[in-house]
Amino acid sequence: MFRRRRFLVAAFMGVVTAALLSAAIFVGTVGAAPRAPSASAAAPAFSRSCEVAAPGFAACQAIRNNHARGLAAAPAASTPGGLNPADLRSAYKTPSTTTTATVAIVDAFNDPNAESDLGVYRAQFGLPACTTANGCFKKVNQTGGSTFPSSNTGWAEEISLDIDMVSALCSTCHILLVEASSSSFANLLAADDYAAAHASYISNSWSGGEFSGETTDDSHFNKAGKVFTFASGDSGHAAGAQYPATSRFVVAVGGTHLARSTNTRGWTESAWSSAGSGCSSFETRPTWQNISNITSVCARRAEADISAIGDPATGVSVYDTFNESGWLVFGGTSVATPIIATVYAVAGNASTVGGNASFLYSHTGSFFDVTTGSNGTCSGTMCHAAAGWDGPTGLGTPNGTGGF
Repeated sequence: MFRRRRFLVAAFMGVVTAALLSAAIFVGTVGAAPRAPSASAAAPAFSRSCEVAAPGFAACQAIRNNHARGLAAAPAASTPGGLNPADLRSAYKTPSTTTTATVAIVDAFNDPNAESDLGVYRAQFGLPACTTANGCFKKVNQTGGSTFPSSNTGWAEEISLDIDMVSALCSTCHILLVEASSSSFANLLAADDYAAAHASYISNSWSGGEFSGETTDDSHFNKAGKVFTFASGDSGHAAGAQYPATSRFVVAVGGTHLARSTNTRGWTESAWSSAGSGCSSFETRPTWQNISNITSVCARRAEADISAIGDPATGVSVYDTFNESGWLVFGGTSVATPIIATVYAVAGNASTVGGNASFLYSHTGSFFDVTTGSNGTCSGTMCHAAAGWDGPTGLGTPNGTGGF
């Protein structure tokens, strides 16, 4: 059982400090409808879907671009902005697939429009329908029931983002949405337990501060043949390491700035300035992280392991109508996390690679190495992109499915 007293006040204060540093451009919106996008100079460029998490609770890591694609005004509700499924598949060289592997999405609270909004997203981009009726989509509460928790605008944004990203990378994958009763770790971990009993690929676009008893809760993820992906956070290195991303039994996902290019790949990436990274205070370093780029900056488990698009300035299309107008653009490590979970599902190797991130570290040649950009002022690879592993982007980003 997760107990509030097990958390360190210092870890929480680190997250609060990071949030205050970014207050000039971010506005928290949990529990209420975010402000409508505005072209006013006073409107923030970006807003967080969830507030900073209190001890014992997690925050979703979605960030809304209020001036879609950096323009002075947001797009009309009927017009998608941001990167679409074809863009993402092009950037990460993922193959066409007919797999019906299930990707589980674990989030807090209820999005009452999840299935209908997903239908609009998929129809817009020519993807096959994914519904309860055809067996592709299923929504349950944290114990698998059909009595759903209270609705929440910020977490509904997160839910729409997550299920849209699964669709973008794998149009034939099945989606299991598990809605926890609240954003407490106790409820979210219960939802993870249910998800792992019914899927091999489990995406978690949320995190919180580390705490002294976290290694006890690692048992929720120490499951052979199960791939858990977790967001590394959206406050840069200043917020410190985030749990459960620091668990030795999960894949910690960082974020990048992704832009079109005239190079052979067609895209370039750099470390996103707000991607989370850190050195755990409690989790021992796994043997597969005994590499110089890590041992020189961290004595324990380091995050991130792998990354994908996170910068909301180069964000993705999302369709959401719960207290929203329709088409929105989002970034955050919340985008990267379901992308990585879905690439794992397309690869289809959960029985071989599940249980931790070790397979990534033995297949480093299968990723696009990200070598420019930083997420903080610390020295070395914990804050600065470099050849091989670095904190903000891990080992890089997907180049097909060979590393998964």
